[in-house]
This record gives sequence, structure tokens and C-alpha cells, in this order.
Amino acid sequence: MIPLRDTQEISIFPIATIGIILVNVFVFVWMYVFAFSAKNFQYGLTLFYVKYGLVPFEITHGKLIYPTIRPLWVTLFTSMFIHGGFGHILGNMWFFWIFGNNVEDYLGSVKFVIFYIAGGIVAALTQIAINPSSKVPVIGASGAIAAVMGAYFYLFPRSNIKTLVFVFYFVTFVEIPAPFFLLFWFLMQLIPGLTPSGASQGVAFWAHIGGFVFGLLAAIVIKKLKDSGNFGEYYYG
Repeated sequence: MIPLRDTQEISIFPIATIGIILVNVFVFVWMYVFAFSAKNFQYGLTLFYVKYGLVPFEITHGKLIYPTIRPLWVTLFTSMFIHGGFGHILGNMWFFWIFGNNVEDYLGSVKFVIFYIAGGIVAALTQIAINPSSKVPVIGASGAIAAVMGAYFYLFPRSNIKTLVFVFYFVTFVEIPAPFFLLFWFLMQLIPGLTPSGASQGVAFWAHIGGFVFGLLAAIVIKKLKDSGNFGEYYYG
């Protein structure tokens, strides 16, 4: 299933969503410029991944095994802006655009950026907690995007997702209720995350799970605060 758009309208220009997408694209281009400037392209890419990606072993043991930026905790932030190829960044940014602009509309642009970064960090910490001795760099915005999707799941239960569905040799368009679409996506992360085969797929499933759960719980709290008038409301005398 490929989501095409949602039916939830927005009332603002999603400057934060667009800005985050542009930052990811800029880092992606910079990564390729960096790789091409190296003596060997593949070596340059690998060096970029291990320098700015998140290596759980380095965080949990406090030991450098790669030429990583310092302090080590900065990679919790930098890793969420690195992608492993065109398909990786295209898929992530497409999902982010569909769900991100609505969550930004609800939170406001500044709070949305804070929420996005917090979601990405929680997602990374979840992955570290599950596999603390891994020496494989964790990269990608999907943990932060999962947080956005978790928030969308709670905040917009009546929205629908227009989806491209492949059934054997047939292709059709279907409008799927957003909660069903997002719950299906979550299960597709949870099931391999709980099985031994999931670790061999090269996907940080637990970052996705942690990000989604964080986004869902945060949205519940934020909605209650907003409904009570305590979410960033100020009175001026």
C-alpha cells in the first residue's frame, strides 16, 4: 500500500514541515558531495554514515569505534537527517509530508519542530535500549516520522488516506480510514521487531515502534492540555 494523500484539511502554510524536508534533502546532497570528494565513493558514503550516524555501542559503552563526531550524544540528532539512498529519503519524506502538515497545523510550527526532534531522539533511544551493543550505524528520519504518525493516529481519527493498493496484477485506489492504515503500518513494524528474522532485515524496527508510541502518548497529553486551554496559552495585561 502506498499512501497518496489524506483527507484532513490544513489551515496554515506548513513551513516547519517543508523546512524539515528541505534540511533532509540538503543533508542528502551534502552526503553525496562528501562521498564524491573522497578517493573512493563507497568509502566516502560509509565514512559519512559512521561519522554522523548513531552507533548504539558507542553510546552505551562510551567508546569510539569509528571516526565519530563528538560529543557522542550529538549523533542522536544528526542521525535522523541521514538517509541511505534515494528510495530511503523519498519514502520517508513522502510519509512525512502526508502526515506532518496536519500535526503541524494542530501543534503550531515551533512546537511541531520540538515534537519532531523529541520523537526522533526517543526513537533512537528505544533502538539503543533494544540492541545496546550494536555496532551498525542507525540512520534515517523514520523514527521521528513514526512519532508524527503516532500523533496523527490519535488527533485525526476521522481522516481517510487515499491509498494505491496492489492486488496481484491489479492496481486500485482505496480510501482507508487513517486509524486502520496507521495501525496496519504499526503492526508491520511490531511483528518483525518481535521476531529474530527482523534483525536481519537492516531496518530499525524498534526505533519506529518507540517513535510511534511516543507520538501517540504525547498527542494524548497535548490534546488534553489544549482542550483545557493550557497548551501554550498566555494572557497579556
